[in-house]
Amino acid sequence: MTESGTRRAGRPRKAVLNRERITVNALELVSDGGYESLTMQRLAKSLGVSPSALYNHVDSKHDLMQWIQELIMADIDTSVFDTEPLRNALVLWATNYRNIFSRHIPLIPIIAVLPVSDSPRTLGMYERVAQGLKDFGLAEKTIIPTIVALEAFIFGSAMDTAAPHDIFDTSNHQDLTPHFTQAVAAQRETQLNTSDDSFQRGLAAMIDGLLGTGKSND
Repeated sequence: MTESGTRRAGRPRKAVLNRERITVNALELVSDGGYESLTMQRLAKSLGVSPSALYNHVDSKHDLMQWIQELIMADIDTSVFDTEPLRNALVLWATNYRNIFSRHIPLIPIIAVLPVSDSPRTLGMYERVAQGLKDFGLAEKTIIPTIVALEAFIFGSAMDTAAPHDIFDTSNHQDLTPHFTQAVAAQRETQLNTSDDSFQRGLAAMIDGLLGTGKSND
């Protein structure tokens, strides 16, 4: 029998299940259809296995979300806190954070409220940001509120990247909104990406304000 007519001895017919493969497929399901689209049955089907085979590797949907959280957080770069002044580091970190989640918008409502106790990479990110803020001189009581404020802005800005280009179109009500209509027209003349420009403007203002009011001696 030729090699094309049979498979090699010991060679599996399907790719072996492992955490990485399961997590990548689960992330694709959630990113495409949101949290409700992720079921153990659908995930098993996407992997070409039975649900019982999947349960040999992961216990629950909650565990899957923890794995997804770890996978995404691995892409967020905190090394900038080792090489840049704090303000620059925060801008670079926040921009990277926002850009990553702009590719996974359906995950934001889930990740934003998911406990971090079982996500070492998320905890590692928070630790690095907290250390940078403390080294800068922020009072310890203001560090968590500062991180939460920045993260809320990051998540909201990531969701804003999916807004339609004409979201502020006032063509049917220009007589009722003359000032807003003129402002929209002026912004369009700049030819800047509204979402990116707004994010950078807001981020700069937030960082300057948070760093300026949170020092230990304030």
